[in-house]
Amino acid sequence: MINNYKVLAIVPARGGSKGIPRKNIKMLIDKPLIAWTIEEAKKSKFIDKLIVSTDDTEIAKISKEWGAEVPFLRPAELAQDDTPGIDPILHALEYFPEYEYIVVLQPTSPLRLAEDIDGAIDLCVKNNHKFCVSVAESKAIPEWMFHINEQGILKPIINNNFPYQRQKAKKTFLLNGAVYVGQREALLKNRSFLSSETIAYLMPKDRSIDIDDINDFEWCEFFLRNKNVYK
Repeated sequence: MINNYKVLAIVPARGGSKGIPRKNIKMLIDKPLIAWTIEEAKKSKFIDKLIVSTDDTEIAKISKEWGAEVPFLRPAELAQDDTPGIDPILHALEYFPEYEYIVVLQPTSPLRLAEDIDGAIDLCVKNNHKFCVSVAESKAIPEWMFHINEQGILKPIINNNFPYQRQKAKKTFLLNGAVYVGQREALLKNRSFLSSETIAYLMPKDRSIDIDDINDFEWCEFFLRNKNVYK
């Protein structure tokens, strides 16, 4: 709880995964991928209830073993490749109408810490913002990005002043997928954590990996085994 507001954390984890089969429960070092998120969420000062939304009985079993609640199995139609990410979250909210703030923690962000979770919640609630999402600074410069047309010619994505030096380009930031925070009623209305009022919680790059494919998974494993080298 924070400022007398109750906080519900949801970890969405469907069973199907094309990039990495059984990704959410694949062993990362010494525990399943989803366990990294559950452990940090349980350290939060503000989260009142932690649930996992899944359609998969094995994921449900493992999630419970690591300390999360699994109050229902998600309907199959909400666990398809083309299911919008917000739909399972809205489905979960139907079971818990008493929580004023919602936090979504994707299991594919195993390096995020409890301090990141609580930092984003605190930033959102204490400043009375409707939404807060975690981001990391990007090296990408939009003015240096191009499409390639059918003739193989580069076409700039942004047609404005071209910064010839990286130091003169504006900083850019990417959603890192680690933490999403929102007011319940605003989320039900907007059906997204992204709006014209969404604020950013900045996370360091070394905690911002979002595992999408086996290369990401292997890099994350390498980093965890050698993280003292990168401090």
